[in-house]
Amino acid sequence: MGKWSRQELEDAFDNYQRVALRCGPAQKWDEFVDLFTEDCVYVDYPRGVIGGREALRRHYHGLFTTFPHTHLYYYPVEWYMVDEERGWISCLFYLRMADPGDGSIHQTPCFGLLKYAGQGLWKCEEDMYDVNALVKMFETWTEVKRRCDAASGKRG
Repeated sequence: MGKWSRQELEDAFDNYQRVALRCGPAQKWDEFVDLFTEDCVYVDYPRGVIGGREALRRHYHGLFTTFPHTHLYYYPVEWYMVDEERGWISCLFYLRMADPGDGSIHQTPCFGLLKYAGQGLWKCEEDMYDVNALVKMFETWTEVKRRCDAASGKRG
């Protein structure tokens, strides 16, 4: 038996998803970052390792205020597994862009590993995705968005 119950792990993961869904579209990530311990480690395999909650906060405030990341804020989970012994959640979720204006979906898969610290907080997140697929998604989405905005008379 692990340190935490399966129910606690699932509840924390459900909350993680709810908070991300609330913070992303609002482009206000502090509540999400506050789901991590002060000494957390975030590993984004293409970008590297970020150590500590405040460094993670700076990362989110920097990255998600730049185009096209300002429109990358849906992270639907396709599947997840709970490792009760370790207190880990592994999952496949999607890095999904906002609707560019025509209802099309632009997303790429990401494998995530979350390590629980207790009391609703996470001590580690590791994300792995194909950076080339992410860049291609950004390019395709940007072109569709440009066409949709032009057709509706909006400017960039």
